[in-house]
Amino acid sequence: MTSHTKDKKHPPTRAILAFLTIVAGTVMGLAGIDLVLPSVPFMPEIFGTTQANAQLVLAAYVAGSTVGLLLFGTLASYFGRRRLFIASLAAFALVSLAASFATDIWTLNALRLLQGAAASGSAVLAPGLIRGLFSELGAVRAISAMGSIEALVPGLAPIAGAWMHKAYGWQMSFNLTGVLCLIICLIVFVIPSLLPHIGRKIGDAPSSYMKVISNPTFLRYGLSHALILGGLLTFVFSAPAVIIQTMDGTIDDFILMQFIGVSCFILSANLAGNFVKRWGVEAIITAGTWLSLLGTLLLAVYAVTGKNDPTDLATLFWVLNTGLGIRGGAGFVRALSASHGDDERASAIIILATTGIAALGTAIVAPFILKGLMALTITVVAIIFPAVILILAIKPLEDEGEQEILEPGQE
Repeated sequence: MTSHTKDKKHPPTRAILAFLTIVAGTVMGLAGIDLVLPSVPFMPEIFGTTQANAQLVLAAYVAGSTVGLLLFGTLASYFGRRRLFIASLAAFALVSLAASFATDIWTLNALRLLQGAAASGSAVLAPGLIRGLFSELGAVRAISAMGSIEALVPGLAPIAGAWMHKAYGWQMSFNLTGVLCLIICLIVFVIPSLLPHIGRKIGDAPSSYMKVISNPTFLRYGLSHALILGGLLTFVFSAPAVIIQTMDGTIDDFILMQFIGVSCFILSANLAGNFVKRWGVEAIITAGTWLSLLGTLLLAVYAVTGKNDPTDLATLFWVLNTGLGIRGGAGFVRALSASHGDDERASAIIILATTGIAALGTAIVAPFILKGLMALTITVVAIIFPAVILILAIKPLEDEGEQEILEPGQE
């Protein structure tokens, strides 16, 4: 066995507990929008303001997250990941609790800006921490599992948020996330060796966002991941309007499409580790990329036929979700590996690229939304097709020692 496989810093039980702690932190950050979402329509009455000002509760969080991604990606070069992870969760907890005492919308919006910035810390730091716990195969499985858990948040958190708003008021979602984050911090404080301590090594070459972005191998994995996920999100963000306004469907058709799509993503993401173990990392990344493109092409071909039945989307959209699930974890891990230890900047770039592509794609589709499924699918194909070009045109990461990495029992 090579040193490549001996570097297991945590025993299995401790690694699983650490993984669950890390994922809990990222889920809290994601829930920062979805738990609050049901309360936003009531905030004009609560705070005596306009609906436009109330919507800034969401916009401020997103803006803060954007700044936080870049900030934590840089800070990780100077401070250990474990310290930053705890600090970001503690800051998120305190700001969340403070937000529950806001008496006007502008105070709440200012706190939401800070809350979003603090929440991005766990998103940026989580992949690097997970890589410090497991072998490459283990990291693929863990990050795939994290993605499948996070995929449930947009569906479940609004339901929980609506119940809490009705039962306890708008403050409850802020109090809940604040208290839960403090509990996570307490767990790490009680078990200080739970999370891997990975800081910048003395003598490491200074890095920067430009250095990561200019690495073609990173673009092969990271940008292709962002293109596929961004394309999928573009479809999801635009689908309700297309279904209702141009396909004579209802929101139930969208919910069914999403339920099947998310279920297929979760299933394929959790099987991805077994696929990697059998066929290798590069084969799975390539297969998942082609399958994602196939999914978008199937939707485009269906649009060309003009049948326009919204119930058919449930039988087509799952292919794109499955492709992303298969390649998502493996591609993300390889993107981090290609950054040569600058995991946090790499994570920040991938997340920002994903949200930027989704926002741009949605904006491009918006003026043509009444053109129906055709305009939407053409846009999504145009977004995802370059991911295949990146996979084909750029040399993959060296698979040195891959066979040892993928030995059974090492994940």
